[in-house]
Amino acid sequence: MPDLRFLRTTTFRVALLYLGLFLASVLVILGMIYWFTAGFIERQTNETIAAEIAGLHEQYRARGLPGLVQVINARSTESRTGSLYLLTTPLLEPLAGNLSGWPKAEPDAEDWINFRISDVPPGMDGRSHDARAAVFTLPGGYRLLVGRDTRERQQFQERVLAALAWAFVMTFGLGIVGGILISRNVMHRIDAINRTTRRIMGGALNERMTVAGNGDELDQLAANLNAMLDQIEQLMKGMRQVTDSIAHDLRTPLTRLRSRLEFTLLEAADLETTRVAIQEAIVEADRLLGVFGALLSIAEAEAGTQQRNFGPVRLADLARQMADLYEPAAEEAGQQFETDIRAEPVVLGNPQLLAQAIANLLDNALKYTPAGGRIRLAVDAGGDGCGPRIEVADTGPGIPEDQRDKVLARFVRLEWSRSTPGNGLGLSLVDAVSRLHGARLVMADNHPGLRIGLVFPQTVITADTRIANS
Repeated sequence: MPDLRFLRTTTFRVALLYLGLFLASVLVILGMIYWFTAGFIERQTNETIAAEIAGLHEQYRARGLPGLVQVINARSTESRTGSLYLLTTPLLEPLAGNLSGWPKAEPDAEDWINFRISDVPPGMDGRSHDARAAVFTLPGGYRLLVGRDTRERQQFQERVLAALAWAFVMTFGLGIVGGILISRNVMHRIDAINRTTRRIMGGALNERMTVAGNGDELDQLAANLNAMLDQIEQLMKGMRQVTDSIAHDLRTPLTRLRSRLEFTLLEAADLETTRVAIQEAIVEADRLLGVFGALLSIAEAEAGTQQRNFGPVRLADLARQMADLYEPAAEEAGQQFETDIRAEPVVLGNPQLLAQAIANLLDNALKYTPAGGRIRLAVDAGGDGCGPRIEVADTGPGIPEDQRDKVLARFVRLEWSRSTPGNGLGLSLVDAVSRLHGARLVMADNHPGLRIGLVFPQTVITADTRIANS
């Protein structure tokens, strides 16, 4: 049984709609051609008859009635294609011409009559034809009819009507065939997308839509679906990695927490020992809460839910606030803390998330910069196609260039950093915040150390806009 599903497709219905519009346009065009051509032939017939009447009227004035009869009889015997003549008495008795009697038709307001020839004059094709004639009354009541056989116009009308019918049939047939071919082609590609979608729903997440390569709407749809599937697959992999990392990285602090609580419960002999054990358990609990808080912040940043809280943020003011918080800690650790604010740029963002990102960068700088080292917090307006920048530079061990993408993943810590406190989520949060704000997270060597900062897109913030962190 043939597959007739294409008859119910939207493509086939659209093809039928366009076919109907095309047929209507064809009929209008052919109708206008017929109307203009038929009108031209009718005008030409009328002009020919008028010229004949004018000539015969001149003959009548010059030669009188006998001369007019002679001319009409001469013209009637000539092989003149379609010319009709009849001269009668006032009582409509024929005197000359190639018609046997006066037509039984009433003249219109302009003395034109249309009638059918029953007795065919010599020189015609033997069939009866329609005719058109003008009636002229001569002095003395004599009546003159001069006309033309309109078989040419009749034949033209028949040809045009036949052409209209054939054009309609051929256009309709070609339109139906074209609609079927287009619908079958589109349906074939949509079926391929549906089959791939069903396989993906069945668990084959590595399947992708086939792109034909012609750049049409279905190719764009397939490309968008493939990009969406790539992102979903990356998110699924990220979820699995996060789950594995949480299970691995939280097992140790949870085990220590349980051991200390168990030790306190079973072996603590005095109040001081119990207090120390509880304090250590609280430290471990705070560390766990910090991990979950960082994961929640990363999830919120990646989900984009905080974009509704965006507003103008003065980066210079934010940097000054962070410097006030971290400069005492740097001095206590024997480090030099510098603030280099070269401009007062304003960006659109969430001040809390931006502050947390800068705090994470400063935490890392303080953690890995040795005593006597230098930490610099800089803000500038950007340039060379770049927007405002806020940057943290240190003189610590830095991050090798081939490891800079790796350290942005959750729970990833380089070998030399495992001896310092941390959970491997700081740079992941900074990366998520930068992507939320449309900024780029840029890392470079500080010779020695690392320079890392957020480069924002170039945006225009109006002067009368309320500043979020003013």
